[in-house]
Amino acid sequence: MQLVIDIGNSNVVCGIYAQGTWLHNWRWETILNEQFNFFYQKRFIHFLLENKIDLPRIEAITISSVVPQINDAFSNMMEELFSKKPNFILHDSYPHLSILTDNPDEMGTDLIANAVAAVDRLKDNTVVVDFGTALTFTAVTKDLEILGVAIAPGLSTALKSLHIGTAQLPEVTAALPHSVIGKNTTEAIQSGVFRGYIGLVLEIVRAIDEERGVRFKRIATGGLSGVLHPLNDEFDVVDKNLTLNGIRLIGEAMRS
Repeated sequence: MQLVIDIGNSNVVCGIYAQGTWLHNWRWETILNEQFNFFYQKRFIHFLLENKIDLPRIEAITISSVVPQINDAFSNMMEELFSKKPNFILHDSYPHLSILTDNPDEMGTDLIANAVAAVDRLKDNTVVVDFGTALTFTAVTKDLEILGVAIAPGLSTALKSLHIGTAQLPEVTAALPHSVIGKNTTEAIQSGVFRGYIGLVLEIVRAIDEERGVRFKRIATGGLSGVLHPLNDEFDVVDKNLTLNGIRLIGEAMRS
C-alpha cells in the first residue's frame, strides 16, 4: 500500500493506492494555526481505524506540498504513525520531466504531478486545467516538457474575494445557475463568476492551441472540476484523482 498526500492551500487530500487502484481517498481543510499537528494526527488515526487499515501495511509515503510551513510537522507525524520517512516531491524529483520555464524551482509540485499524470494517461500534448485555490493551466508536451503555466484566481477564491471586498455582497455556494440573468443577489454572483469562468477557460485553452499551432488535449482536475457543466464537452478527461496519481508516479520513480 502507498499513502499519497497532496498538501494544498485550501485542502489536504490523501489517498491509499494498492494493486492498481485507489482504495480510499479523503480530504480535510488546510489548517495553519497552532493546533494543526493535533488536528491532522487525530484525523489520520480516526480514518485508519475506521477503515481497518493496519499501519505496517503502508509501505511508502509520498507528499506534494505547496504549504512549506507545515512540511516538517507532517514529516514528523508520518514517522511517528508509520515509522517511515516520507518522500517530499521537489521540482527535479522526476528525471524524465523537463521544466522549460525561467525558474523551474518556483513551480508548484502539484502542477508537476498534474503534468506527469496527464502525459501518462493521455500520451499526448495536454493542457491540465486544475480548479483549485488557483485556476491553473499547465501546458505539457507528450515528451514530458512543461512549456509553462497560466494562473488565475480559483472559483472559490473569486467568490470569497468578492464577498470580502464589498459591503453587501454575500459569500455564495459554488453552483452554476440556470439563467444567465440572476433574479437575486446569489444567482447574480453565481452567474457572473461561473459563466465568466467558462469564457476564461475557453479563451486560455484556445490561445494555447493557437500559439503552439496544434490542438492540445484537455484534462480537468481539482475539487470544482465538475461545476462548470457547459465545459464538459471541452475536456477529453475529467479526473479528480489526477494530482494524486502524479504524486504516486513520481514517488514510485524516486524509490526506484
